[in-house]
Amino acid sequence: MAKNTTANTWKAKGRAHLPNFVGALAAGAAGGYLFVLLNMPLAWMMGAMCTVTLLAASGAPVKMYSKLRAVMVAILGVMLGSAFSPSLVEQLAGWAVSGAFLAVYVAVAGAVVYQFFRRVVGYDPTTSYFAATPGGLNEMIIVGSAYGGDDRIISLSHASRVLLVVMTIPFWFQIMEGYQPAGGAVPGASILDSDPYEMALLVASGIIGAFLATRFKLPAALLVGPMLASAIIHLVGWSTQQPPSEVIAIAQVVIGTAIGCRFAGTPMRLIAKVIGISAVATVLLLGITVVFGWGLSRATGLDVLDLVLAYAPGGLAEMSLVALAIGGDTAFVATHHIVRIAFVVVGAPLIYKLLIRR
Repeated sequence: MAKNTTANTWKAKGRAHLPNFVGALAAGAAGGYLFVLLNMPLAWMMGAMCTVTLLAASGAPVKMYSKLRAVMVAILGVMLGSAFSPSLVEQLAGWAVSGAFLAVYVAVAGAVVYQFFRRVVGYDPTTSYFAATPGGLNEMIIVGSAYGGDDRIISLSHASRVLLVVMTIPFWFQIMEGYQPAGGAVPGASILDSDPYEMALLVASGIIGAFLATRFKLPAALLVGPMLASAIIHLVGWSTQQPPSEVIAIAQVVIGTAIGCRFAGTPMRLIAKVIGISAVATVLLLGITVVFGWGLSRATGLDVLDLVLAYAPGGLAEMSLVALAIGGDTAFVATHHIVRIAFVVVGAPLIYKLLIRR
């Protein structure tokens, strides 16, 4: 009986949230289309993100269903896996140094921003630590609140960081590096030109990869699992295609809308305060990112722009989309962000217990 009551409660909540969910998606799509008309970088995601963030900050009850975002993240994972080709295997050894230095980057960046949050802003040690750790948004919120941190500050700090990084980097490439966005174009063939057999393989890789990664509790399972499964079928030559461009555009709108919805229900004063503080923290993080990217480029010969994208403190899904939009090496960027998340998810709680909690 209790189970039926719970199910009915969830159904009732779902019906109540439906207008807010539809409204958020409609606003996100409209914002994305506006950015397409303005020829903005990463138009569909950034337009949706900016529009819905403004609505949320103004008090609009925007809502995103986590299951829809999960599906779109899985699609993005399949798309990222399609960047892995048989010729890519030869390059993996050349990524070892930059991958290993991610642990150093996480330690340095986290320590600098922790001191800023703790000494300058005045957050408590637990909140400062989990808000400063660059990566694993959901994991840091869960673990940080479990240890007594302010989950509102932690979540808003990470959401603001992702928002600011995604807004900053494409424009930086456009202004400083001469990147010219191709309007609303997204990579991949149209769904009308896609091979049905290969599309079926991609769908299967997304479902199986997500299931296995969730079962084995991999970090960012819904993105990493489909990416690994898709990478396998592309590495062995079973497929040479990626998800249709229309599907990728929809995924960008949903992911951008989901970022904006994170600010829903939060007082405008708190949002403004946290975003202002996060802006300073993001400048610190991006400065450290550029230093590491430049230094590693000199040491390894890897492209400095790919290294900046690989080390940038944005979300895995979001930064992979940025790399895709500006013509970066998406496999390189996605792989490094997965390694960074693994370092953060495994190492952050251990370091907290050893150092911060004392």
